[in-house]
Amino acid sequence: MEAYHRLTQQLHSLLDDIGCHQHLIPVDYYLGTKFPFNLAHQAGTMKFGDDPAASVLDVNCKVHELENVYVTDAAFMPSVGAVNPSLTIIANALRVADHLKREVL
Repeated sequence: MEAYHRLTQQLHSLLDDIGCHQHLIPVDYYLGTKFPFNLAHQAGTMKFGDDPAASVLDVNCKVHELENVYVTDAAFMPSVGAVNPSLTIIANALRVADHLKREVL
């Protein structure tokens, strides 16, 4: 749970900086049955790996053989587990952003 709390705090901080924090959905909506509509999380549309013949993205979510194209949504995930993938997607996007800051910018 510590990692979850650190990640959500970082998300809150980033969203506060751009004035969007008030749009977060409370966590009890995720863990309960309070959503008034159905949800589906599409994932797995862009496999990642080292071999361009067997994957679309490299391990840093950059499209093989294309410069300056990175994918940071759920497409890199092979499948979605039993819980909402939003925090995993955010964590991966932050990882890719760190890579871009170190290696590209």
